[in-house]
Order: sequence, then C-alpha cells, then structure tokens
Amino acid sequence: MRKTSIIFVYALVAALAAGSVFAHCDTANGPVIPEAKAALAAGDATPILKWVMPADEEAVKTAFAKAVAVRTQSPEAQELADQYFLETLVRLHRAGEGAPYTGIKDEPVEPIVALADGALAAGSADEMIGKITGHVGQAVREKFDRALQARKHKDDSVEAGREYVAAYVAYVHFVEGVHAAVMSAGSHAHAPATAIHEAHAE
Repeated sequence: MRKTSIIFVYALVAALAAGSVFAHCDTANGPVIPEAKAALAAGDATPILKWVMPADEEAVKTAFAKAVAVRTQSPEAQELADQYFLETLVRLHRAGEGAPYTGIKDEPVEPIVALADGALAAGSADEMIGKITGHVGQAVREKFDRALQARKHKDDSVEAGREYVAAYVAYVHFVEGVHAAVMSAGSHAHAPATAIHEAHAE
C-alpha cells in the first residue's frame, strides 16, 4: 500500500474513533474562515451565524459590527479588525463544539476532510465512499495476508511464532478499530449546526 493510502486509512480510523473529524473549522482553509471573510467584505453577518450556537449570536454580531466599523480606515486597521473578528468567531464555534480554541491554523486541510468537503460540493458521495472503502479494504487485506502468511510458519521457531503474534495482533486490532470507530461514530462533534445546538441545549 502506498504511504499516502496508509496515512489516509489511519487518519480516517483515528477520526472516527475520536467521534469527530479533524478540527478543520479552525484552519484558514476550512469552511468557516472563507465564509467569514466573504461576510466581512459584504458587510452582512447573517451567513455566518449558523456556525455558532444561538446564545452566541449577539457576541458574533457585536464583534462583526466592530470589525466592519473600523476595517475601512486603513489596510492595517482592516487586517487587525478582520483578525479580531475571525478569532472571535472561531473561538465561539469551537466552544459550541465543546472543543478548546487554540488559534487559527495556517495549515492544509487533511485529505479525508478535503474529500468530504469535495463530495458536498459535487453533490454526490459516491466517489468518496468508493475511495474510503477501497483504502480501508486494502489496508485490511494487507494485514490479513501478512498474518495469514506468518501463521503458516508460526510453529517453525520461537522467532517465527513471535512474528506471527505481532502480525496477528496488528491485523485483529486494526479490524477491531475500524469496527469500533464505525459503531461509535454517532458523536455530534461535527454534526449539523442545529443538532449541535439542540444537543448543547439539553
């Protein structure tokens, strides 16, 4: 399996096991920041209110109004005002997810997240599902084949037996991890905004 495929699979399993996808909403290339910048340019905060809980709407509107009021004074003022608002928005969004705010990250979006966003943009999940199942299936098959081959020689020597045990553990733990991740993927950490708000309101 290619290195990128291995990374893809483990990133996917880790994300599912954690009950949420990578926290890309606090990255410059995530879905929040570009939409917030467009809102600032248009002078309308309405499109970005969906990213926060109802209780935080007024705080977002206030921060937005302050930013809009001063961002036209100079390029420097615009940069500072925009940064102030973006940090406020992302901080409140992360709080609504029950996650800490650790700053806005200037890093690429993880491949699995880009794939998920791309599927939404394309209006179809077929390609994404095909890639995910293909990557996971290939990873399982490779670990299975390695364990199967090692099993044939497990009684040849103690060393061969240990090689089998290592391959067996890696194989079974991976399959268990995939199963557990899928079964526990009901977390609302990155559910639709309404679901997040309802869950936190309970």
